[in-house]
Amino acid sequence: MANSVTLVRNDAERKVEVLVNGELFTAYLYPETIAKPVLYPIKSEGGNELTRGFPLASRPGERVDHPHHIGLWFNYGDVNGLDFWNNSDAIPAEKKGGYGTIVHTKILKAKEGKDQAELQVAMDWVGPDGEVLLKEKTTFVFRVATGKRMIDRITTLTAQGKEVSLKDNKEGMLGIRVARELEHPSDKPEIFTDANGIATAVPTLNNEGVTGKYRSSEGLEGDAVWGTRGKWTNLSGEIKGEKVSLAILDHPKNVGYPTYWHARGYGLFAANSLGQKALSNGKEELNFKLAAGQSTTFRYRIVVYSGSAVSDQMLNADSEEFSK
Repeated sequence: MANSVTLVRNDAERKVEVLVNGELFTAYLYPETIAKPVLYPIKSEGGNELTRGFPLASRPGERVDHPHHIGLWFNYGDVNGLDFWNNSDAIPAEKKGGYGTIVHTKILKAKEGKDQAELQVAMDWVGPDGEVLLKEKTTFVFRVATGKRMIDRITTLTAQGKEVSLKDNKEGMLGIRVARELEHPSDKPEIFTDANGIATAVPTLNNEGVTGKYRSSEGLEGDAVWGTRGKWTNLSGEIKGEKVSLAILDHPKNVGYPTYWHARGYGLFAANSLGQKALSNGKEELNFKLAAGQSTTFRYRIVVYSGSAVSDQMLNADSEEFSK
């Protein structure tokens, strides 16, 4: 049976909802309060939310650290010295001068078809003085197949009036903040420091129902995935009795392929294509630049599998298909 994937545009609420057979799968949100557009929430076939609710819609028992981790997003920690990754309404006004904001400017295309829909949007990467450093054009393709849902994010960045430097930084690029059930069970509080030296404490919480486990294309599991390269990483677990897996697939045409994984047990699941120094413990470094007018494109596929365990063979096949 064919699935219908429909787009519901709501300009007043600054969002476009993506419905599968009439039920919410995800939504493209671009309010002026969260420093970048995001996809939120992301739901499984069984209707369970794979993304954390905080800070948009907090749920009992979930973590409330890192308020800039919202749904699924794309940005970076050092763009001409400005931090786009850590910006949120939690940054005090006197410190906002060091942060950049990604501003939605236009919906370019919204197209529906059998088993899939396509949304194309434009954004500006803006400094605190209002200067546009990068123009972004992103195409989201939302697909549905038996037992899985897919989101392709194809993002082209174009430098504007001057050279743009994306200096090697551990805060990047495609990130998802996952629901409590998909975190790794944790037995000790930890403190994580961002590239600006600002520390965030992540306390220990009740581990009941917490079932997440990372596995990379290189066969690494759990916390061992962080700071390693791979063409995909899968996060599997169970939410309200539904077996789910959330995978990010990298693409061979991306700069820095195969990506480094900034995958944390507390729920940050990110592919960092450009940040190599911190993630390789200093063994590699990539300081990427775009001359004025020059563009680069990043392609990622996010796959949500529902109902059964996912094998490496399935992920390799999906990765192979995406690479074509």
